[in-house]
Amino acid sequence: MSRLGRKPIAIPEKVKVEFKNGVLEVSGAKEKLSQKINEKLDVKLDKGAVTLEMKETTREANMLQGLTRGLIVNMIEGVTNGYKKELELNGLGFKAVLTGANLTLTVGLSHTVTKEVPKTVKVVVGMNADKMPTLTITGTDKQAVGAFASEVRAVKPPEPYKGFGIRYVGEKIIRKAGKAAAAGAKK
Repeated sequence: MSRLGRKPIAIPEKVKVEFKNGVLEVSGAKEKLSQKINEKLDVKLDKGAVTLEMKETTREANMLQGLTRGLIVNMIEGVTNGYKKELELNGLGFKAVLTGANLTLTVGLSHTVTKEVPKTVKVVVGMNADKMPTLTITGTDKQAVGAFASEVRAVKPPEPYKGFGIRYVGEKIIRKAGKAAAAGAKK
C-alpha cells in the first residue's frame, strides 16, 4: 500500500479546492488548475486537507494514489507560489527575442528557430551579470513550465568541448579534453 499516497495534503488558507464529477479544481491567487481523477480513487475534502482513498485494493490503484497525490501537491504549490525555470544561452552571438507569443532563438544554427510560447507559460528575456542572454520561464502548471523549458533547451543542448548551447542556470556540463590534449598524451 502506498504510504505517501495515504498522507493528507494540507490546503493553505488562500487556496480553494473543489471535487465535482471526477475533476479536482484548485484555485488560488495566481490561477485555477484542474485535474481529472481516476475512477479507482475517491477524494475526501476535510477541514483544510485533501485525502485520497482507493476504492479497490489493487496494484494499479496503489500506484495511481501516489501519482495523484503528487499531482495535487504540485497544483497547490503552483497556484500559491508558481514554478520557475531559468535558462542561459552560452555562445558567441546567441540571442533570444520575444515577439508576442513567439520566442525566436538565434543559437549558431544556419537559421533562426521560432517556438510558440504556450498560453499557460510566461517567458521573460534578460541578461545576467556576465552579459549572457537568459530566459526565465514561469507559470502555475509544473508540467507546462518544465516541458517548455526542455523544448527550448533541446534546440541547442550544451556541447561538451566548450560548453556552448542552451542550459539551465546552475547545470554542470561535463567537459571533454579535446583533440589537442589527447594528442599530447600519446607522445
